[in-house]
Amino acid sequence: MKITDVKLAKISIPLRVPFKTALRSVDSVEDVIVEILTDTGEVGYGEAPPTGVITGDTAGAIIGAINDHIAKSIIGKDIDDLEDVLQTIQKCIVHNSSAKAAVDMAVYDLYGKLYKIPVHKLLGSARNKIVTDITISVNPPEQMAVDTKDAIKRGYDCLKVKVGIDPELDVARLTAVREAAGDDVLIRIDANQAWSPKQAVRILNAMQEKGLQIELVEQPVKADDIDGLKYVTERSYVPVLADESVFSPEDALRIMQVHAADFINIKLMKCGGIYNALKIISAAEVYGVECMLGCMLEGKVSVNAAVELACAKKIITKIDLDGPVLCKEDPIFGGAVFNEKDITVSDAPGMGIEGFEEGRLVYL
Repeated sequence: MKITDVKLAKISIPLRVPFKTALRSVDSVEDVIVEILTDTGEVGYGEAPPTGVITGDTAGAIIGAINDHIAKSIIGKDIDDLEDVLQTIQKCIVHNSSAKAAVDMAVYDLYGKLYKIPVHKLLGSARNKIVTDITISVNPPEQMAVDTKDAIKRGYDCLKVKVGIDPELDVARLTAVREAAGDDVLIRIDANQAWSPKQAVRILNAMQEKGLQIELVEQPVKADDIDGLKYVTERSYVPVLADESVFSPEDALRIMQVHAADFINIKLMKCGGIYNALKIISAAEVYGVECMLGCMLEGKVSVNAAVELACAKKIITKIDLDGPVLCKEDPIFGGAVFNEKDITVSDAPGMGIEGFEEGRLVYL
């Protein structure tokens, strides 16, 4: 099975409600779709969201990296030479992790189709179902309470609450969420780098002293402040999850070695795809560090790839793959079934994605 062409398209999917964090606010998923064509007629699918504020990858950058570098490097290669193809994706251009991830997942999709095996079984086959949290966007406390009640009505029992805009309001926000949720709902919070180390410790300890029962805090300080992350980890009553601080396997290893965080968040768009995610997972298994499998604000194709990986490895104990359920509609056929919090991985060969509603892709 040889790669004959790489096609790109754009897809736009409206959200149920605006997605708001300390870094941005958006009302639709606007992603780049990758289709890798082969001489057997099989097509591999990938996807990348432009998330410039986090990854530095804009839509133009993703398209340019794939068209000008990645596609030219892999066309003509045989999918059966998996290691060579995956290394070529990583080495043909520096950075551009989202573009690499989109092509990487399409290659894994084709490799699974070549050998007629689902990717999650190819990688480990730890389970076939997972349960995700759902994101509560940062808003005034009263609106976050309303959103919390709505999520609970939809069946969610684990919430990821965005904080960090006007940090002095964050305790009030979490108080409103906890009161709306009751005691039985798990609450984790995501500061998206919004706090200073000392501010983070003060806010987090105040939350726990008020009995808010926070499971973990995601990326409380700036991504490059590893010393600050370690400072919070050592002093906070709330366990710390490193997110934006972890782009590469080397980043993850450094954090594990100095215990700068209690958990690691793996996102395919940050690390460049499944190939590098597996390296992070291997290090986590050695150090005994549990991982979360997360996503950006992404559509079903790329989140589906993350589901395949999450279902493959036991060290992944926390799931934050709510991108598709934040969308108003699902124009994508096949792949994992997203039934609110319950996600069932596809048993079809590869990633299981079959195609798109007519007219939903705008080819570039």
